[in-house]
Amino acid sequence: MSSIVQVKLPHTSYKVAIASNSLSQLGSHLEPLNLGKKILLISNPEIFDYYGDLVVNSLAKSGFEVFTHLIPPGEPYKTLDSIAQIYDTALENRLERSSTMVALGGGVIGDMTGFAAATWLRGINFVQVPTSLLAMVDASIGGKTGVNHPQGKNLIGAFYQPRLVFIDPLVLKTLPVREFRAGMAEVIKYGIIWDQDLFSQLERAKTLDNLDSLSQELLQTIITRSCQAKVDVVSQDEKEAGLRAILNYGHTIGHAIESLTGYETINHGEAVGMGMVAAGKIAVKLQLWTEEEAKQQDNLIAKVGLPTGFPKTLEIEKVIDILQTDKKVKAGKVRFILPTEIGKVIISDRVSSEIIRDCLSM
Repeated sequence: MSSIVQVKLPHTSYKVAIASNSLSQLGSHLEPLNLGKKILLISNPEIFDYYGDLVVNSLAKSGFEVFTHLIPPGEPYKTLDSIAQIYDTALENRLERSSTMVALGGGVIGDMTGFAAATWLRGINFVQVPTSLLAMVDASIGGKTGVNHPQGKNLIGAFYQPRLVFIDPLVLKTLPVREFRAGMAEVIKYGIIWDQDLFSQLERAKTLDNLDSLSQELLQTIITRSCQAKVDVVSQDEKEAGLRAILNYGHTIGHAIESLTGYETINHGEAVGMGMVAAGKIAVKLQLWTEEEAKQQDNLIAKVGLPTGFPKTLEIEKVIDILQTDKKVKAGKVRFILPTEIGKVIISDRVSSEIIRDCLSM
């Protein structure tokens, strides 16, 4: 079972290849791309234990010289210090402008590898091999790369497109259930902002809270349609001048929740789920969509096993404060992505602090 989603941008194009049980063929997929011989494979120790040898052997079999660099897992390591360590490994192994960095891991590894590739020698080749559902459907596509600043998520970064995104859905079998559910938050997001039919397919599924409950066909559909939705948006607005901002649905308040909890107690997908619930309430309050539609969304978020309530331990005023430092602030106003129906959203700066306060305390 395989599918290809084509990304076409003004200055580059690349493929998102989705094929089950294909990780051992990565090298042969890189051969036609005219990459240099040296590859720096970047991963975390846990993912590398599962898939490192398979990937290294595949690349070596295709004639590449492979070096590795491992970073401990998690958002706390998504820093400039970690990037400096990647540079050290790149220098030690004499990576050239024709060389390639390959990200084998989740969104954190992908974001950091992309940023390192964008900035080493002013830009070298970069390939994404995502191993989490969240990275497969979201983080690996579209060229957003970067690291966190102590004051906020992804404040340091660059737009830098990969040469290939290579997805093997079977690697999800080693993904913890909590991380699978986190990825499903982004899938639901695509249903709300872009793909009503995807949303309906998710509603019809009996269960969605673990990988074992999904057929291979449904999993392939979820990944392919989510990738296509992201590609559709990014192809129209690569640098987030307008439309691409809709991909931040649920992320405005979600990022604030992540930041205030130190990126540890609540993961990205859980925070996005909470952010979508909050955005849904705001949309109801502004009479943009109905309570029934908000309930449909919230029921689906709960169906995948994600929390839907705002954390009681967080101070709402701190959330409002941190929103002012968000990348989505324009002319001093926080821009929210708000749904008008399932499958359609708008970008609004009409959301007052009072409305946010009311919706988070509901």
